[in-house]
Amino acid sequence: MTDILSEIIAHKRIEIAQQKQAVSLNQLQEQAATVLHEDTTAQAAGTLQRRSMKQSLASSPSGIIAEFKRRSPSKGWIKETAQAELIPPAYEAAGASALSILTDEKFFGGALRDIRTVRPLVNIPILRKDFIIDEYQLLQARIVGADAILLIAACLTPDECRTLTLQAHELGLEVLLEVHSPSELSYIYKETDMVGVNNRHLGSFVTDVENSFRIAEELKQTVAGIDFKTPPLLVSESGISSPETIRQLRSAGFRGFLMGETFMRTENPGNILKELIREI
Repeated sequence: MTDILSEIIAHKRIEIAQQKQAVSLNQLQEQAATVLHEDTTAQAAGTLQRRSMKQSLASSPSGIIAEFKRRSPSKGWIKETAQAELIPPAYEAAGASALSILTDEKFFGGALRDIRTVRPLVNIPILRKDFIIDEYQLLQARIVGADAILLIAACLTPDECRTLTLQAHELGLEVLLEVHSPSELSYIYKETDMVGVNNRHLGSFVTDVENSFRIAEELKQTVAGIDFKTPPLLVSESGISSPETIRQLRSAGFRGFLMGETFMRTENPGNILKELIREI
């Protein structure tokens, strides 16, 4: 069995090293500081409102995180010509609670510029979905306008995950921690904003939505045993396609539902999302 995740992370380390040669960490930190200062000033003036992905999902009757994804390592191109200026705004108009935008280029056909393009066009939270292993990527996310980032337990040690979580919070970013198995529940800390159960195995990319149901009780017990200021919101990721599955997942304790291929493989992703929400 090919371990796709190992291949992705190996390439990601090379990619980040090359990016640091072009723009240093110090330069990126200065850019992020400028963005933070501008946002703080705008918030004080009442011209900018902070977008919370966690709050958006918690208050939504559907909890759909609609994903913008052009390709997959296991399935190839899904929608090669997909335009960031068209599909994410259509998702928002259809009732999405948040957006997930893939920014990995080699394996998913994405780019940071997709978030930069989408940000002024929508008012709902944007998740930077990537294989984040370095503070550098957090700074990038903040600069282009993301509201949250994904941290994948399978890519990190527990200490790395906690360090990146705290660094993300310093930048005003929320964190969706992704787990796949009960053994990764130890990555959940009192600082964790959201916990996502990935129904797709990142080594083989095989998808099984039952994974969320299998982990649900142990996940809730783990969360109950941690002294949170506010408990994390639970998200089910991948392999979801029907309103009935969403209703069942909601009964199991999940409040966010990340969906991508169900929409992206169609001619009009926004219309398909709108229909799904109506059926829910």
